[in-house]
Amino acid sequence: MMSISNISLFLFAVLSAVNAFTPGLNSMRTFGGQRRGALSMAKDDGMTEEERAVAMDKAMKAMTSFSNKYLENTCTKLCSDKSVPAVVIKGLAEHKVSLGAPLCPCRFYDDKEKEAKDGYWNCPCVPMRERHECHCMLFLTEDNDFAGEETVSVLCLHYCRMKVPLFQKLARLFRL
Repeated sequence: MMSISNISLFLFAVLSAVNAFTPGLNSMRTFGGQRRGALSMAKDDGMTEEERAVAMDKAMKAMTSFSNKYLENTCTKLCSDKSVPAVVIKGLAEHKVSLGAPLCPCRFYDDKEKEAKDGYWNCPCVPMRERHECHCMLFLTEDNDFAGEETVSVLCLHYCRMKVPLFQKLARLFRL
C-alpha cells in the first residue's frame, strides 16, 4: 500500500518530467528536429545529434556542479528520492542547451525563450534566492519532509539516460 506522500511525490515527479521535456507552444519540435511555429531560433537549432549529445554532457556536468555548489552555499539538502534531483538537473541541462539558460523545468511556459531572457525562473529562481522555496524540490531546507541527508549530488546518469520511458521508470520506482 502506498502512502499519500509517496503518491503525491510520484505525481509531482511525473508532472515535472512531462513539463521539463515538453517544449512550450513557441518551440514545438517535430520528429525531424525542425521547429513548427517558432518565433525565434533556439540555441540548439542546427546542431547535429552528436554535437547536441556533447553539449548535453557538458551541460549535465555544469548543472550538477552548480547544484553541488548551491547546496553547499545555502545549507540545503537534496530530496531523499534521488530520481527527483536527477530529473530536475537533466531538465535544467536541456534548457541550458536549447535556451542558453537553466530555466526551471518544473513549470509550464507559454514562451520558454521569453521566460529564459526574463530570468525570474532561471535556476536558482527568485523564490529560491529570496525565500528558500524550490518548486522543483532540488534544494530543500532541513525542515522539509522530503529532505534527505545528502548535501552533494552525485548525479545518477542511469536516471537521465534510461532507455525505458520515464513514466515506466517512475512507476517501477514507486511500485505502482
